[in-house]
Amino acid sequence: MKKYLFTILVFLLVFSGTQAQEVAQLTLNEALLYAIENNVTTKNARLETLISKATVKETTALGLPQINGSFNLDYNPQIPVVFLPNQPPFGDPSNPSDVIPARFGVSYSSGIGITMTQMIFDGSFFVGLRAAKTLTELTNMDLSKAENDVIENVKKAYFTVLVNQERIRLAQANLARIDTLLKETKALNEAGFAEKIDVSRIQVQRNNTYTQTQRSQTAWEISKEILKLQMGMPLEVDIVITETLEELNPKENLAQLLVDEGQSRIELDQLNTQIELNQLDLKYNTSQYMPTIDFVGNTLRRGAGNELSTVYNSQNWFGSSLLGVSMNIPIFDGLSKSARIQKNRVTINQLENQRFFLKDSFKNELFTAKANLRNDLNILQVQQENLKLAQEVFDIARIKYQEGVGSNLEVVDADAALIEAEINFLAALYDGLISKVNLEKALGLLKADLTN
Repeated sequence: MKKYLFTILVFLLVFSGTQAQEVAQLTLNEALLYAIENNVTTKNARLETLISKATVKETTALGLPQINGSFNLDYNPQIPVVFLPNQPPFGDPSNPSDVIPARFGVSYSSGIGITMTQMIFDGSFFVGLRAAKTLTELTNMDLSKAENDVIENVKKAYFTVLVNQERIRLAQANLARIDTLLKETKALNEAGFAEKIDVSRIQVQRNNTYTQTQRSQTAWEISKEILKLQMGMPLEVDIVITETLEELNPKENLAQLLVDEGQSRIELDQLNTQIELNQLDLKYNTSQYMPTIDFVGNTLRRGAGNELSTVYNSQNWFGSSLLGVSMNIPIFDGLSKSARIQKNRVTINQLENQRFFLKDSFKNELFTAKANLRNDLNILQVQQENLKLAQEVFDIARIKYQEGVGSNLEVVDADAALIEAEINFLAALYDGLISKVNLEKALGLLKADLTN
């Protein structure tokens, strides 16, 4: 828990003078550390580890002495009657009945005592203790798995915000470019060098570009809200990302991922631990055939009186004590333990089959992730070149139009092609980033860059 305490220093919260809204400036690493600490999934996983530790203590306590105290104060409104035979030499000749009623007891009685039991031998205890410790290991693995899932989701959400920021930048540049072209074309139209249809054509393009800009702005706002939700950050806080895509994705890092063999997956460790738990459950059920031996001891003092005021007189109190060993030997339980053992063995076989499949699926996931990243990087390179070419085509078409050797339609078509190239480039960029995260997951490297 202590290693997460420093994350409270991750964010420098400043206040806007006009809106008084909290703004958190963060990097990817800071976002991940904050999410690990504050996401509800990791919070609950950490609480589950505390539960498992308490379970170990609870199981360990079964092997320690069990001491209980007792106290009672009883009042008999009517003392029970015991019937004795009315026969010589103790009979009462004056009593015509063949029985004599006698009251054995007093109106008030009290007692105080201590009982102690200590387990001497119970084969299932040690198996249960080992199972409780193994459960703690499993909950720690569950915590690591939860952290991996949070990191994966936060990275994808973080990259989505960055891509949407880039989409806004390009959309605003497109809008500025088309506004300039629209202004020039209106001037040419007023001077008689361009037709009204040329202005209308560019106005339509400008309206479409403006709509795209608004959509990009909305997508950016939504992606920030999703990122805050994944991080567990209050939605009232605004976030500002201080990194660029180029800083987060150096080419040498991507090349290294493509040749990395990866690490052991936490999912496989979880399954191995589940198999171990089922094997311990099998041992536990098998140990139920063994006898259990306990030491038992108690000490007791009791007193009585016909009046409440005399119950606690010292002359009316007497002590007793007991020391002994008890053994419980299971003989026949209707074959219930045998049925549980059979279920354990079948479950272990199922988990081993699942482990075999999981290993193969991880190999396939790694192969697919590397293939997708290679493909996405190639597509991204093509789209970058295509974007560069589309920009060149637009620049040439605009120069020709300004010099009177090109048509307005060529400029509008070139602008539309440039916008399409930008959209394709951003889509390829996003796909590449998601493929990078998927490959990091397949390699078991999601937490590799986190500062511990």
